[in-house]
Amino acid sequence: MKRSGIAELPLHSGKAPPWLFKRMVKLSRAVVDYIVFEYSEEELLRRLASPFWFQAFACALGFDWHSSGTTTTTTGALKLALSPEEHGIALAGGKGKTSRRAPEEIAQLSETLGLASQRAEELIRASRLSAKVDNACVQDGYTLYHHAFIFTQRGEWCVVQQGMHERYARRYHWLSEGVKSFTCEPHSGIASERREQQVLNLVAKQSEEVRKASVDLVKDNPLRLRKYLKGQLTLADFSSSTLAMPARHAVLRVDISEKGWQALAKAYEIQPSNYEELVALRGLGAKTLRALALLSELLFGAECDWQDPVKYSFAHGGKDGFPYPVDRENYDRSISLLKEALEEAKLGKKEKYHAIARLKDFLNPE
Repeated sequence: MKRSGIAELPLHSGKAPPWLFKRMVKLSRAVVDYIVFEYSEEELLRRLASPFWFQAFACALGFDWHSSGTTTTTTGALKLALSPEEHGIALAGGKGKTSRRAPEEIAQLSETLGLASQRAEELIRASRLSAKVDNACVQDGYTLYHHAFIFTQRGEWCVVQQGMHERYARRYHWLSEGVKSFTCEPHSGIASERREQQVLNLVAKQSEEVRKASVDLVKDNPLRLRKYLKGQLTLADFSSSTLAMPARHAVLRVDISEKGWQALAKAYEIQPSNYEELVALRGLGAKTLRALALLSELLFGAECDWQDPVKYSFAHGGKDGFPYPVDRENYDRSISLLKEALEEAKLGKKEKYHAIARLKDFLNPE
């Protein structure tokens, strides 16, 4: 499984000027052209799914490692640089309101790429579920405001999305070939500048019993659960064969809103077979999932994982002049060099570009 996961970035003021963003798009296209030609569309996904490669890519485009907009501007440039017809890859979504248009864009771009409608629906589900998991199952206090979904003509995909908490942003990476389950370790390898003291990680391997117990609680009549929370039932009302009070547990508030109870009633009707089906239900959010997790610990001794799942480079300077101003001439030279290298490679003249070949060997040692 490729390393992918989370990067946390402290934010500060600054905006990429138009002259720089135009070059970012050109350089992004040159990088995409080269990787797709030399390797494959899937290899580009693997690199974008790595928080470390993505960070280096952003820095090469003109950011210092903690610039505001590292994620949003980089994916914005990439979205313009990618040509579904030419590269066989498309990017849907973006920042703010644009992120909410991801499902619609995935459907449209799937047609362009020639994907079947059923496959397009699967991609839309992956987009929505990845966002739901990072918003509701990894309860680290970061609210998503950016969601980029990149996919190929063969239906492989990756996600680069970002949430904000106070003045910090946290980036989440997904890669389809490494996702065996959306609700059990869907992203592996996490980079962070700041570690939170307490994070309820419901998709950690250590939370497996909590996930199972949560599904069991939902499949029972939620009215009984509601009466229990109001003190109208005792622990004896639950099956003694499965009840195991832990020796100690966190004293935290169990809070389910009216909307949450309605979602639980709907879940009871559906009878989800696993945690992924439960999480996918609309209306069932972070508070309800947290309440189910705490009740699973209280009633059945299923332990939650409370560890924060968390682990930069300059090429052309930073947009805010730190550590030095962007060298426009050098930036344009880099774009031209990559374009020339690609054209020469297509003509079979790779021997003239042995430096790039050595870099290839370094990145992919046998």
